[in-house]
Amino acid sequence: MIVYAECTFFIPMAASLKDKRSVVKRMIDRTRNQFNLSIAEIDHQELWQRTTLALVVVNRSQQVAEREIARAIQLLESNPEWEMTDYNIEQY
Repeated sequence: MIVYAECTFFIPMAASLKDKRSVVKRMIDRTRNQFNLSIAEIDHQELWQRTTLALVVVNRSQQVAEREIARAIQLLESNPEWEMTDYNIEQY
């Protein structure tokens, strides 16, 4: 089972790409360290205050994959430096 999620965030305090990238990198590293998944920035790389992240979990159990994605999204949402504006979850 493959569970894929895209999450879009607004980073209001970012005044430069450097500010944005520090927030994004910190959260990507934190998510990778806590969960068994792949995560990457896939859109808005050149915009200061927006980013879209893709998360993928592959597991033989659909429930385990869904739970891992949900927990990772919850972690990402908990960061006070940004606001989630949209997300989408798909299963294959």
